[in-house]
Amino acid sequence: MEAPAQADGTGTGRIVLAATPIGNVGDASSRLIELLGSSDIIAAEDTRRLHRLVHALGVEVSGRVISYHEHNEATKTGELLEQVRAGKSILMVSDAGMPAVSDPGFRLVEGAVAAGLTVTAVPGPSAVLTALALSGLPTDRFCFEGFLPRKAGERSSRLADLADERRTMVFFEAPHRLEVMLRALHERFGPDRRGAVCRELTKTYEEVIRGSLRELLEWAETNEVRGEIAVVVGGAPEQAPAKPEDHVAAVNGLVSRGIRLKEAVAAVADDARISKRELYAAVLAAR
Repeated sequence: MEAPAQADGTGTGRIVLAATPIGNVGDASSRLIELLGSSDIIAAEDTRRLHRLVHALGVEVSGRVISYHEHNEATKTGELLEQVRAGKSILMVSDAGMPAVSDPGFRLVEGAVAAGLTVTAVPGPSAVLTALALSGLPTDRFCFEGFLPRKAGERSSRLADLADERRTMVFFEAPHRLEVMLRALHERFGPDRRGAVCRELTKTYEEVIRGSLRELLEWAETNEVRGEIAVVVGGAPEQAPAKPEDHVAAVNGLVSRGIRLKEAVAAVADDARISKRELYAAVLAAR
Protein backbone atom coordinates (compact mmCIF):
# COMPACT_ATOMS: atom_id res chain seq x y z
CA MET A 1 0.00 0.00 0.00
CA GLU A 2 1.35 3.41 -0.99
CA ALA A 3 1.97 6.04 1.66
CA PRO A 4 0.02 9.29 1.32
CA ALA A 5 1.65 11.54 -1.28
CA GLN A 6 3.34 14.67 -0.01
CA ALA A 7 4.32 17.74 -2.01
CA ASP A 8 8.04 18.34 -2.35
CA GLY A 9 9.71 21.56 -1.28
CA THR A 10 8.57 23.99 1.36
CA GLY A 11 5.29 24.98 -0.28
CA THR A 12 1.93 23.26 -0.28
CA GLY A 13 1.82 22.50 -3.98
CA ARG A 14 -0.87 20.20 -5.29
CA ILE A 15 -2.88 19.28 -8.37
CA VAL A 16 -6.66 19.44 -8.27
CA LEU A 17 -8.69 17.72 -10.99
CA ALA A 18 -12.01 19.54 -11.14
CA ALA A 19 -15.15 18.45 -12.95
CA THR A 20 -16.82 21.17 -14.99
CA PRO A 21 -20.44 21.33 -16.24
CA ILE A 22 -21.25 19.07 -19.18
CA GLY A 23 -23.91 21.46 -20.44
CA ASN A 24 -25.73 23.33 -17.71
CA VAL A 25 -23.52 25.97 -16.09
CA GLY A 26 -25.71 25.76 -12.99
CA ASP A 27 -24.10 22.40 -12.22
CA ALA A 28 -20.79 24.07 -11.32
CA SER A 29 -19.96 23.30 -7.69
CA SER A 30 -19.07 25.94 -5.13
CA ARG A 31 -15.65 24.29 -4.74
CA LEU A 32 -14.98 24.61 -8.47
CA ILE A 33 -15.95 28.28 -8.38
CA GLU A 34 -13.68 28.95 -5.40
CA LEU A 35 -10.72 27.18 -7.01
CA LEU A 36 -11.16 28.96 -10.33
CA GLY A 37 -10.61 32.23 -8.49
CA SER A 38 -7.83 31.15 -6.13
CA SER A 39 -5.56 28.65 -7.90
CA ASP A 40 -2.06 29.73 -8.88
CA ILE A 41 -2.31 28.03 -12.26
CA ILE A 42 -5.29 26.77 -14.26
CA ALA A 43 -4.43 24.13 -16.85
CA ALA A 44 -7.31 24.09 -19.32
CA GLU A 45 -8.02 21.80 -22.25
CA ASP A 46 -9.39 24.80 -24.17
CA THR A 47 -8.66 28.26 -22.77
CA ARG A 48 -11.48 29.82 -24.77
CA ARG A 49 -14.03 27.52 -23.19
CA LEU A 50 -12.54 28.23 -19.79
CA HIS A 51 -12.95 31.97 -20.30
CA ARG A 52 -16.59 31.46 -21.32
CA LEU A 53 -17.17 29.37 -18.19
CA VAL A 54 -15.62 31.83 -15.73
CA HIS A 55 -17.53 34.68 -17.40
CA ALA A 56 -20.80 32.77 -17.00
CA LEU A 57 -19.97 32.05 -13.36
CA GLY A 58 -18.88 35.61 -12.62
CA VAL A 59 -15.45 34.45 -11.46
CA GLU A 60 -12.35 36.62 -11.62
CA VAL A 61 -9.31 34.47 -12.34
CA SER A 62 -6.21 35.61 -10.46
CA GLY A 63 -3.85 32.82 -11.47
CA ARG A 64 -2.06 32.04 -14.72
CA VAL A 65 -4.05 30.19 -17.39
CA ILE A 66 -2.22 27.75 -19.64
CA SER A 67 -3.37 25.45 -22.41
CA TYR A 68 -3.03 21.74 -21.62
CA HIS A 69 -4.43 19.29 -24.16
CA GLU A 70 -3.68 16.02 -25.95
CA HIS A 71 -1.25 17.66 -28.37
CA ASN A 72 1.00 19.27 -25.75
CA GLU A 73 0.60 17.02 -22.69
CA ALA A 74 3.99 15.40 -23.27
CA THR A 75 5.84 18.73 -23.24
CA LYS A 76 3.76 20.59 -20.64
CA THR A 77 3.54 17.89 -17.95
CA GLY A 78 7.11 18.28 -16.71
CA GLU A 79 6.71 22.05 -16.46
CA LEU A 80 3.53 21.72 -14.41
CA LEU A 81 5.09 19.17 -12.05
CA GLU A 82 7.98 21.56 -11.42
CA GLN A 83 5.45 24.25 -10.48
CA VAL A 84 3.85 21.89 -7.96
CA ARG A 85 7.25 21.11 -6.48
CA ALA A 86 7.74 24.86 -6.07
CA GLY A 87 4.56 25.02 -4.00
CA LYS A 88 2.07 26.14 -6.64
CA SER A 89 -1.54 24.96 -6.71
CA ILE A 90 -2.66 23.76 -10.14
CA LEU A 91 -6.30 23.39 -11.14
CA MET A 92 -6.80 21.00 -14.07
CA VAL A 93 -10.04 21.37 -16.04
CA SER A 94 -11.20 19.84 -19.31
CA ASP A 95 -13.90 21.10 -21.63
CA ALA A 96 -16.60 19.20 -19.74
CA GLY A 97 -16.79 16.59 -17.00
CA MET A 98 -13.86 15.10 -15.10
CA PRO A 99 -10.33 15.55 -16.47
CA ALA A 100 -8.33 12.38 -17.21
CA VAL A 101 -11.50 10.43 -18.12
CA SER A 102 -11.48 10.41 -21.93
CA ASP A 103 -9.96 13.90 -21.57
CA PRO A 104 -6.48 15.34 -20.89
CA GLY A 105 -5.12 14.88 -17.38
CA PHE A 106 -3.95 11.29 -17.13
CA ARG A 107 -0.32 12.11 -17.95
CA LEU A 108 -0.33 14.80 -15.27
CA VAL A 109 -1.75 12.46 -12.63
CA GLU A 110 0.63 9.67 -13.65
CA GLY A 111 3.61 11.99 -13.37
CA ALA A 112 2.48 13.44 -10.04
CA VAL A 113 1.94 10.00 -8.52
CA ALA A 114 5.37 8.85 -9.69
CA ALA A 115 6.94 11.99 -8.19
CA GLY A 116 5.11 11.69 -4.88
CA LEU A 117 3.17 14.93 -5.38
CA THR A 118 -0.30 15.59 -4.01
CA VAL A 119 -3.24 15.01 -6.32
CA THR A 120 -6.88 15.43 -5.35
CA ALA A 121 -10.18 16.00 -7.11
CA VAL A 122 -13.33 18.07 -7.01
CA PRO A 123 -16.06 15.70 -8.22
CA GLY A 124 -19.00 16.91 -10.21
CA PRO A 125 -20.83 16.45 -13.52
CA SER A 126 -20.12 13.28 -15.48
CA ALA A 127 -21.52 12.43 -18.91
CA VAL A 128 -20.72 8.75 -18.30
CA LEU A 129 -22.72 8.43 -15.07
CA THR A 130 -25.52 10.70 -16.27
CA ALA A 131 -26.04 8.65 -19.42
CA LEU A 132 -25.87 5.40 -17.46
CA ALA A 133 -28.43 6.59 -14.93
CA LEU A 134 -30.86 7.80 -17.62
CA SER A 135 -30.49 4.80 -19.93
CA GLY A 136 -32.92 2.53 -18.11
CA LEU A 137 -30.34 -0.27 -18.35
CA PRO A 138 -28.74 -2.12 -15.38
CA THR A 139 -26.41 0.13 -13.41
CA ASP A 140 -25.03 -2.31 -10.83
CA ARG A 141 -22.10 -3.29 -13.10
CA PHE A 142 -20.86 -1.22 -16.01
CA CYS A 143 -17.76 -0.33 -18.02
CA PHE A 144 -16.73 2.79 -19.91
CA GLU A 145 -15.31 2.24 -23.39
CA GLY A 146 -14.90 5.83 -24.59
CA PHE A 147 -14.81 6.33 -28.37
CA LEU A 148 -14.68 3.30 -30.63
CA PRO A 149 -11.90 3.29 -33.27
CA ARG A 150 -12.79 5.14 -36.46
CA LYS A 151 -11.30 2.53 -38.80
CA ALA A 152 -13.75 -0.27 -39.61
CA GLY A 153 -11.30 -3.10 -38.97
CA GLU A 154 -10.14 -1.78 -35.62
CA ARG A 155 -13.73 -1.01 -34.60
CA SER A 156 -14.82 -4.55 -35.51
CA SER A 157 -11.96 -6.01 -33.48
CA ARG A 158 -12.83 -3.94 -30.42
CA LEU A 159 -16.50 -4.95 -30.61
CA ALA A 160 -15.51 -8.60 -31.02
CA ASP A 161 -13.66 -8.30 -27.70
CA LEU A 162 -16.84 -6.90 -26.14
CA ALA A 163 -19.27 -9.42 -27.63
CA ASP A 164 -19.48 -11.43 -24.39
CA GLU A 165 -19.25 -8.45 -22.01
CA ARG A 166 -21.99 -8.90 -19.38
CA ARG A 167 -21.75 -5.40 -17.93
CA THR A 168 -23.64 -2.40 -19.30
CA MET A 169 -21.31 -0.49 -21.64
CA VAL A 170 -21.04 3.28 -22.05
CA PHE A 171 -19.51 4.83 -25.18
CA PHE A 172 -18.96 8.32 -26.54
CA GLU A 173 -19.50 9.15 -30.19
CA ALA A 174 -19.50 12.14 -32.52
CA PRO A 175 -22.93 12.91 -34.03
CA HIS A 176 -21.74 12.52 -37.64
CA ARG A 177 -20.42 9.01 -36.88
CA LEU A 178 -23.36 7.80 -34.78
CA GLU A 179 -25.14 5.96 -37.59
CA VAL A 180 -21.98 4.05 -38.53
CA MET A 181 -21.37 3.18 -34.88
CA LEU A 182 -24.91 1.94 -34.29
CA ARG A 183 -24.76 -0.17 -37.44
CA ALA A 184 -21.56 -1.79 -36.17
CA LEU A 185 -23.18 -2.45 -32.76
CA HIS A 186 -26.27 -3.85 -34.50
CA GLU A 187 -24.16 -6.24 -36.59
CA ARG A 188 -21.94 -7.44 -33.74
CA PHE A 189 -24.35 -7.56 -30.78
CA GLY A 190 -27.56 -8.35 -32.67
CA PRO A 191 -30.64 -6.23 -33.44
CA ASP A 192 -32.46 -7.02 -30.19
CA ARG A 193 -29.77 -5.88 -27.71
CA ARG A 194 -31.12 -2.96 -25.68
CA GLY A 195 -29.48 0.43 -25.74
CA ALA A 196 -29.93 4.17 -25.35
CA VAL A 197 -28.65 7.19 -27.22
CA CYS A 198 -28.22 10.13 -24.84
CA ARG A 199 -27.93 13.51 -26.55
CA GLU A 200 -27.15 16.97 -25.17
CA LEU A 201 -27.27 15.85 -21.54
CA THR A 202 -28.25 18.60 -19.05
CA LYS A 203 -28.74 21.08 -21.92
CA THR A 204 -31.93 22.69 -23.21
CA TYR A 205 -32.54 20.04 -25.88
CA GLU A 206 -31.61 17.00 -23.83
CA GLU A 207 -32.94 13.82 -25.41
CA VAL A 208 -32.69 10.14 -24.49
CA ILE A 209 -33.79 7.58 -27.08
CA ARG A 210 -34.22 4.07 -25.66
CA GLY A 211 -34.89 0.86 -27.53
CA SER A 212 -33.31 -2.07 -29.33
CA LEU A 213 -30.21 -1.53 -31.44
CA ARG A 214 -32.44 -2.02 -34.49
CA GLU A 215 -34.73 0.80 -33.33
CA LEU A 216 -31.83 3.08 -32.44
CA LEU A 217 -30.24 2.53 -35.85
CA GLU A 218 -33.53 3.31 -37.60
CA TRP A 219 -33.81 6.50 -35.56
CA ALA A 220 -30.28 7.59 -36.50
CA GLU A 221 -30.93 6.84 -40.18
CA THR A 222 -34.01 9.06 -40.29
CA ASN A 223 -32.93 11.97 -38.08
CA GLU A 224 -30.27 14.65 -38.29
CA VAL A 225 -28.28 14.00 -35.14
CA ARG A 226 -26.53 16.91 -33.43
CA GLY A 227 -24.81 17.64 -30.14
CA GLU A 228 -22.76 15.67 -27.65
CA ILE A 229 -23.57 11.94 -27.72
CA ALA A 230 -23.25 9.11 -25.21
CA VAL A 231 -24.40 5.63 -26.16
CA VAL A 232 -25.29 3.04 -23.53
CA VAL A 233 -25.61 -0.65 -24.47
CA GLY A 234 -26.86 -3.52 -22.35
CA GLY A 235 -24.49 -6.36 -21.56
CA ALA A 236 -24.60 -9.76 -23.21
CA PRO A 237 -27.42 -11.97 -21.91
CA GLU A 238 -26.68 -14.94 -19.70
CA GLN A 239 -26.12 -18.10 -21.72
CA ALA A 240 -28.20 -21.17 -20.94
CA PRO A 241 -26.13 -23.88 -19.21
CA ALA A 242 -24.72 -26.39 -21.68
CA LYS A 243 -26.46 -29.78 -21.82
CA PRO A 244 -24.49 -32.99 -22.41
CA GLU A 245 -26.92 -33.94 -25.20
CA ASP A 246 -25.89 -30.81 -27.13
CA HIS A 247 -22.34 -32.15 -27.49
CA VAL A 248 -22.97 -35.78 -28.54
CA ALA A 249 -22.43 -34.93 -32.22
CA ALA A 250 -19.03 -33.39 -31.43
CA VAL A 251 -17.96 -36.59 -29.64
CA ASN A 252 -19.17 -38.78 -32.50
CA GLY A 253 -17.29 -36.58 -34.94
CA LEU A 254 -14.02 -37.20 -33.10
CA VAL A 255 -14.74 -40.93 -32.85
CA SER A 256 -15.34 -41.10 -36.61
CA ARG A 257 -11.81 -39.69 -37.08
CA GLY A 258 -10.32 -42.61 -35.14
CA ILE A 259 -10.16 -41.12 -31.64
CA ARG A 260 -11.12 -43.46 -28.81
CA LEU A 261 -14.51 -42.78 -27.24
CA LYS A 262 -13.21 -41.94 -23.76
CA GLU A 263 -10.59 -39.59 -25.18
CA ALA A 264 -13.18 -37.89 -27.38
CA VAL A 265 -15.54 -37.47 -24.43
CA ALA A 266 -12.75 -36.02 -22.28
CA ALA A 267 -11.71 -33.52 -24.97
CA VAL A 268 -15.24 -32.29 -25.68
CA ALA A 269 -16.22 -32.16 -21.99
CA ASP A 270 -13.15 -30.10 -21.10
CA ASP A 271 -13.80 -27.68 -23.95
CA ALA A 272 -17.51 -27.31 -23.11
CA ARG A 273 -16.90 -27.34 -19.34
CA ILE A 274 -19.42 -30.09 -18.68
CA SER A 275 -19.31 -33.37 -16.77
CA LYS A 276 -17.38 -36.15 -18.53
CA ARG A 277 -19.53 -38.77 -16.86
CA GLU A 278 -22.79 -37.14 -17.99
CA LEU A 279 -21.50 -36.63 -21.53
CA TYR A 280 -20.35 -40.26 -21.76
CA ALA A 281 -23.79 -41.41 -20.61
CA ALA A 282 -25.49 -39.15 -23.16
CA VAL A 283 -23.35 -40.57 -25.97
CA LEU A 284 -24.22 -44.16 -25.00
CA ALA A 285 -27.92 -43.29 -24.68
CA ALA A 286 -27.97 -41.81 -28.19
CA ARG A 287 -26.62 -44.99 -29.77
